[in-house]
Order: sequence, then C-alpha cells, then structure tokens
Amino acid sequence: MRAVSAEAMQRLFEVNAVIPSLVAKHLAPLLPKDERSVIAALSARVGSIGDNRLGGWHAYRASKAALNMMIRCQALELQRERPLAVCVVLHPGTVATGLSAPFARSPKTLFTPDDAAQRLLKVLSRLQPADSGGFFAHDGQPIPW
Repeated sequence: MRAVSAEAMQRLFEVNAVIPSLVAKHLAPLLPKDERSVIAALSARVGSIGDNRLGGWHAYRASKAALNMMIRCQALELQRERPLAVCVVLHPGTVATGLSAPFARSPKTLFTPDDAAQRLLKVLSRLQPADSGGFFAHDGQPIPW
C-alpha cells in the first residue's frame, strides 16, 4: 500500500482499462450482426479478485479488474444487437518481456511473444458466443472474476 499513488493509479487505469474500453466501444458498431466476430482484450490473472491470494500490485491489479468489468459489460450489451459476437478478456500467461523478467519463475512457464500470441489465437478460435463476457487463460481455462 505504501507504493500507491494517484499518479500511478491514473496512468495504469488509463492504459489498462480506459484505452481498451474505448477501443471496444468503437469496434462494437463495426461488428457484423449475423456472423461470429470477436473482441478480445489482454488482461492478467492478477486482475482476478477471486484468484488474488498474494495482494500487492494494488493499482495494476485494480486496473486489470476494471478492464475485466468493462469488457464484461460490453459483452452483455453486445449480446442484444450482435448475438454471435464473442467479447472476452484473455490472460496470455507470463510472456518473456522486460516487464515480466523480474517475475519469471521458471523457463517452463515463460512464453515467447509469438508462442503467447499463437496460444491466444487458438483459444479465440474455440470460443463461442455463449463464452462472451468471460475471462480465459492462455490454455482456454476460465479464470474466476
């Protein structure tokens, strides 16, 4: 809690919740009404309130939880006009980047950006409109809110 600041929270919410929500808002009217389409945002498992057993990263976690709620709301609204749309949030796993380097526990659980992207595309290809509004991991498993 000592590290929480208004400036950091504002920036994290802007990047992790506001911008993806605005993208979804502007993409939604462009989706077809009579065929399957997909809107997906990248979230993180740490944005799961139900899966949070460690605490920490307060502003980052809160910004991802906010994104999850925004996409969930968007999915519910999309169902009314575009019932075949799939609108979800995805957790890519731990991807080998400068951001994740300090937190990478094992090379076995670290994905290259290309591998992470391929995994997410595979998940998206399997999701159906009934899955819209969900939060899914890179292996297709649902993540608790």
